[in-house]
Amino acid sequence: MNFADMLSFADIQQLTRIAHYYNCECNANSKNDLIQSILSTVSRRDIFEQHINRLSLEDLRFLNSILFDQRNSFSLEELVARVGQTRFEKSEEAASSPRDTIMKFKHLGWLFNGYSHHSRYLFQVPLDLRERFREALSNRFRSELTFTGEPSVYRDEQMLILDDFHQFLRYVYEQDIPLNMEGAMYRKNQQQLFERFAVNEDLVAKGGWRFGYGRRFKEYPNRFSLLYDFAYYQGFIEERDNRLALTQLGQQCITEGTKPQLTQLYRFWLRLYKGAIPNLSSLVHWVDICARNWVSVPSLRTIICPFIKPYYYDDAESILEERILKMMLHLGLLRFGEDEQEGRAVVVTKLGSALIQGIYVSHEDKIELPVDK
Repeated sequence: MNFADMLSFADIQQLTRIAHYYNCECNANSKNDLIQSILSTVSRRDIFEQHINRLSLEDLRFLNSILFDQRNSFSLEELVARVGQTRFEKSEEAASSPRDTIMKFKHLGWLFNGYSHHSRYLFQVPLDLRERFREALSNRFRSELTFTGEPSVYRDEQMLILDDFHQFLRYVYEQDIPLNMEGAMYRKNQQQLFERFAVNEDLVAKGGWRFGYGRRFKEYPNRFSLLYDFAYYQGFIEERDNRLALTQLGQQCITEGTKPQLTQLYRFWLRLYKGAIPNLSSLVHWVDICARNWVSVPSLRTIICPFIKPYYYDDAESILEERILKMMLHLGLLRFGEDEQEGRAVVVTKLGSALIQGIYVSHEDKIELPVDK
């Protein structure tokens, strides 16, 4: 439902609180007067954006967590958990309770209780306000970005990851591949495989801390780790008797020359990386919105990093650049270039924008792939 519809179902006490928040001058005893006054005030762009600009960073993070969620309603427990995820520091946790934040959004008319018997304990966001939130924040972010011209040379990996996935399966099909004590391919085999790839990667340095981004992230470089975990999760490969082998499905891919869809790999990446980056889906949406034209990476970092919670050894900057932007490049969602004045720059591909806008993965939908050994 839209904002006007939800106001009509709200009781006079909530309407009075909303009117008070927006300093509406009206008859507080008339529900119709309250509704008309609130609608008139909130419809003003300057008033609406004024209240958004007053939000704390934690409030903005909470708002961001529901902006791209396609569900119509949320339980109190879900919202409390999401507010908790916006508190990156202990000092932020002490600022206010999650319930205070939820009540603030109710008083602003940005959250409403359901009106039916089954939904009265759930919370809903007006659909038209959700769109206005996105528009207001988009305008704010774009005004702070540094846009560049198209670089003379840029890197574009569209569809190469699917070609390399097929090369991986073919290598397993043709070779007898032993696994070490940790259940990973030996470095010699990795090097042979990477020489077949269109996009090569360096082997993982020994002794580094690597965890949180997949089952074999510790042993394999970022891009190949994603390919390996995808092949394992989808049942194309199996680790059996200290050997890596194709399953019947994997053999079928080789004999028939078929490849998985990029949509499958993109969805898998979102679900796999959510363990470390819970709000990954909304972050990808903001990259799409901010980088429709070539934009400098440093200015993009300034906009998006405040919404990224550090994950153990990964700070917000490394998460954005290594776990998000570079993986979006590998998936064909972004192009990378170099601007003479502004340095590194990125732009979303048409394919990338279509995937980001067309594929929905819910906040709770994530994959955990424990290491067997």
